[in-house]
Amino acid sequence: MIGNKKHPNPVDISVGKRIRLRRMVLGMSQGKLGDSLGITFQQVQKYEKGVNRVCASRLLHISEVLKSPVTFFLGIESKTNSDTQSEENDVMDFIFSSDGLQLNRYFVKISDTKVRQKIIELVKSMVSSENECEHMTE
Repeated sequence: MIGNKKHPNPVDISVGKRIRLRRMVLGMSQGKLGDSLGITFQQVQKYEKGVNRVCASRLLHISEVLKSPVTFFLGIESKTNSDTQSEENDVMDFIFSSDGLQLNRYFVKISDTKVRQKIIELVKSMVSSENECEHMTE
């Protein structure tokens, strides 16, 4: 059996991380989310840590309050191969990090799509340059 009283189930932890991520992206406190759901902020903390399992009806309510589809919280996406899955995990780990949250929070505030594209191009070129340097030192 995966997960027990001492060790939360990995699925519950993943759902909790996604709840936390979406709440933070919206700039919502645990208290405000709890009030919207009719629960305490401590219960929100337990959900976010995966200590308490989120039942289906509560997850539906959370998805409505956080304006995100239930599938986001469940992490349902196409699983094509292990390389893709590994890359998706790396992306999600970054998004859940402090840097990832800050970067995304500020990036979505840029309304000019041309500026957004320039930032994306800049990051791509930095990655390409870094990869070229790595190949030269091998």
